[in-house]
Order: sequence, then structure tokens, then C-alpha cells
Amino acid sequence: MNVFGRNFRVAVFGESHGPEVGVLIDGVPPGILLSEADFMEDIARRKSGATGTTKRMETDEPVIKSGVYRNYTSGSPLCIIFLNRDARPQDYLPSDETDPAKKMPFRPGTADYTGDVKYKGFQDPRGGGHFSGRLTLPLVAAGVVAKKILQQKYTSLNIKAYLSQVGGMAVIKDRPLSEKVNAILRQSVDNGDSLGAVISCEVNGLPAGLGNPFFDSMESLLSHAVFAIPGIKGITFGLGFEETLLTGSQNPHLGGIAGGISNGDPVSFQIAVKPTPTVGGHGRHDSCFALRVPVVAEAVTAIVLADLSITPV
Repeated sequence: MNVFGRNFRVAVFGESHGPEVGVLIDGVPPGILLSEADFMEDIARRKSGATGTTKRMETDEPVIKSGVYRNYTSGSPLCIIFLNRDARPQDYLPSDETDPAKKMPFRPGTADYTGDVKYKGFQDPRGGGHFSGRLTLPLVAAGVVAKKILQQKYTSLNIKAYLSQVGGMAVIKDRPLSEKVNAILRQSVDNGDSLGAVISCEVNGLPAGLGNPFFDSMESLLSHAVFAIPGIKGITFGLGFEETLLTGSQNPHLGGIAGGISNGDPVSFQIAVKPTPTVGGHGRHDSCFALRVPVVAEAVTAIVLADLSITPV
């Protein structure tokens, strides 16, 4: 099912080149001050424009359709949409549009084939349709709402994600991309190729006691939500695979989670983002979609933490 969460339930909808994309959130507590302006800072961090990102330029203006009354959340389901103003569906249509059975070739490494099998050929294939990275925009919107909920409950909580590696080259935290990194991004664009990356995420100020043992562990839920981001290929917590190289006496046991439950220390994890598969083909694509993913990683992290923190009304 296309829903995540129990107490803070999130569903995204829409297609890359359809009329709109959006998110429906149920379980939002009433009385939270919220307007379209609250979304703009995080939305700006996801926008294209930098070297290696798509030339598709969307306004990404949020429209709150329900769940807010007199600038406060009402407690009813919150629906936020974004119009697709710079869509080019014609880029994904076969040359012979008079033949309804004719399809564009499946693009290697994408969900074109699996989506066609899953939905028996009725899915919207344009630009990836519902599988597109365009759907990370409503995830960011849900993350903004989740962050507001968390800020009210944990005043010192801070979620920060950042690039730590691009194309195998290290990136210094909280610094602009180096000229060497920008050079390999430009080379990737010029060659019609793409690059992967590693993103690190840190959560500070989270109290002990959130999460559960086994199936709803903190790691399980974060992994579940992180893999909702298109292109994610892996996640590790704390020192990750490097812990296998240590002895028990050497291991500092970093990561902020024990037994699936937060222990009060900073929670840290890293995610691997694959190179964009749609290279050298039709349409407009990111040569390194990972450049726009840190804020999405923060959003899904906030969604998980909000779901664990909310007491049902």
C-alpha cells in the first residue's frame, strides 16, 4: 500500500508529468500554525539549478487544499498539492501516437518494466510516472509538517543531512562543493552520464525511549522510510560495515540506537544513492540526483520520528 505510518500517516500521489503531485497526511495534531510559506525553505533546498541537476524548472509552490483553518491545522487530514507547470509529456510519447499499443522502449535501470508488469500496462510511464524523483517533493512537504510537530515536543531536536561523498570523492560537511567535485559533475553532464553519492544524516536532541524491539525498531522504520526515496541502494547506522573490522572492546557502539530504541545519543546513519539510470535518453534528468536528496532524507527521518512521537487523538 502507498501509505507509511500508524499515528502520522503519509501517502503521496501524482505522476512526474501528470497535472500535479501531492501528499495526504492523516494524524496531524490540531493547533499547529501552518501556511504555504512554511514549506519554502526546505523546498528551495530540493530545487534544481546547480551543476548536475535537471534543467526542468518547476515553481514548486505548495497549495494547502485541506486540513488548515484560520492558519492552524484543524486535525482533519492535511492535503498539499504542487502543480506540474514545466512538464513535457511529449518527450515520452512514441513517434507513432496513432498506434495505442505502441510504447516507448523500457529504459534500463528504471521502473519502466516492473511498473508495466505490476500495473498491467496501464501505468503512466512518462518520466517514470509515479516512480519518479518528482514524488520526493511531497515527501519534503510531509517532512516540514513532521518537523513542526517534533519542534513542539522536543525543543532541542535537530535533524541534519548532508552530502559526504559524490562520485567516490569526499565532501566536507557544511562546506560548498569543492572545485574537484564540481569538475567531475560538469564532466558527467558533458558526457551524458551520471554519478552516485553518499549522504550522511544526524539527529541530535532525541530523547531515549523511542522505537521498539524487532520489527518496529528505530533502524527498521528509518530504513523503510529511506527506501521510499527513489534511487536509494543502501543504509548503514553508526560506523556501519566498519564495525565488522573492530573487536567488541574496540567498538564505541555509535549510532544512538540500542535494541531498536533510541538511547539519547545522537542518531547517525548513511545512505547510498545510485547514479541516475536515465542517461543519454529522452527527457530532462539529474546527472546526480543525490545533490537534491539531503533535505528529502531529513524529511523521511522527521516523518518516522513524528510517527513514533504522536499520541493518537
